[in-house]
Amino acid sequence: MDAAPPPGAPAFSYLAVFSNCPLVAAVLAFAIAQSIKVLTTWYKEDRWDAKQLVGSGGMPSSHSATVTALAVAVGLREGFASSLFATAAVFASVVMYDAFGVRLHAGKQAEVLNQIVYELPSEHPLAETRPLRELIGHTPPQVFAGGVLGFAVATFTAMIAGLGS
Repeated sequence: MDAAPPPGAPAFSYLAVFSNCPLVAAVLAFAIAQSIKVLTTWYKEDRWDAKQLVGSGGMPSSHSATVTALAVAVGLREGFASSLFATAAVFASVVMYDAFGVRLHAGKQAEVLNQIVYELPSEHPLAETRPLRELIGHTPPQVFAGGVLGFAVATFTAMIAGLGS
């Protein structure tokens, strides 16, 4: 038995996701931030590193860009006094705090642990341990730059979508 949609309800379409401004802004901000990391690696180290497209850490913070774009786009669409914006803003704050707090310190601990393992004698059982990832967090300037990028992307996306007019 097929249940018909209620009268006046929009028809289901996978393409409707492209009209969801907050989602588009968040994904676009993430993609731009990750692309910037590839370009800066190429500029600084004269090499292409495709891993940067999905890797964490570095300038700008794609985590911050993504959640800021989401929160700003939600605010522009739903209103900055809405509960949905409050939820997105708190979510963004937690993610950004985690990026330069917990994850930055975890990366620094990984750096120290890797050095300790490197200095172990070759006969030690942990001497062959695979190194831990060190670049998993962000410095405050990287988080700030990601936030600015996210704000700009959300504002631009909203202008294109005609929100706020």
